[in-house]
Amino acid sequence: MSTIARDPLGTDGVPVWPGMSMFDPMFIGIDEFGEHVMLDIPGHNLLMAGEPGAGKSGLINTITSTAALCDKTRLVAMDAKWVELGPWAPICDAFIGDDLDQAIRVLRRLLTVAHNRYQWLLANRRRKVTATDDLSAILTVIDELAMYSTVLGTKEQREEYLTLLRGLVALGRAAAMPVVAASQRTSWDIIPASLRDLFGYRCAFRCTTTGSSDVILGSGWAEQGYTASDIDPENRGAAWLLAEGSTPKRIKAAYLSDQQIYGIADYAAWLRQPTRNLSPTDWEMAA
Repeated sequence: MSTIARDPLGTDGVPVWPGMSMFDPMFIGIDEFGEHVMLDIPGHNLLMAGEPGAGKSGLINTITSTAALCDKTRLVAMDAKWVELGPWAPICDAFIGDDLDQAIRVLRRLLTVAHNRYQWLLANRRRKVTATDDLSAILTVIDELAMYSTVLGTKEQREEYLTLLRGLVALGRAAAMPVVAASQRTSWDIIPASLRDLFGYRCAFRCTTTGSSDVILGSGWAEQGYTASDIDPENRGAAWLLAEGSTPKRIKAAYLSDQQIYGIADYAAWLRQPTRNLSPTDWEMAA
């Protein structure tokens, strides 16, 4: 049962801190048998892609809303369209729109935080951050990866962005700094294999070709019958999910309406009010 407290506006009692943790298995939807699909987000990274309207926004907002309600969890959001992750901007340590230079600066700072955490782990004879440590999980959510990797800025900036992102995906897992990234476009220039293979979880929503599906899941899966090109266009939210060390399985991603998203975002902002206005220096130096 949630603890009840009165808010300063004098309304009826509201639940305080749902008691959720980013280190708990996270619900993202159901499988073809109706069973819950749970992911270990801090211990992995998640890449999702598919054609417009396939259901990516449902999954990315389910994950972001869950993280927003978790204790000791901080958010960094990159959304070149602004509106998909915009509801979470008030509680983000950093929110980046269509500014590639700013995105690069934030990735550099995140890598500094990851470096500091690895030094802390080494000093404490440890190999990864766990739920019992007094450290926040830092979730980086990227919507429309293609805008940052192929459209915005100069070629040199885009290459630097991808290099820094590869570094964060590679280092973030043990430092409790996972990355969740989504893209509408699926091609090798947007999601190179050197980046894709660092994601422990990959989710392929409806794609137009088997080749596009393999860009997400990995080469050869389409030949074995695991292709997102066979998903009914009307079945939004349906996808193939590949978790580490297993074969892909069909899932149906959870969905939140705009009203629900903004409601959760407002509630999360209320919960975080005493500490949400942290300066960049605070989280830059967090260990």
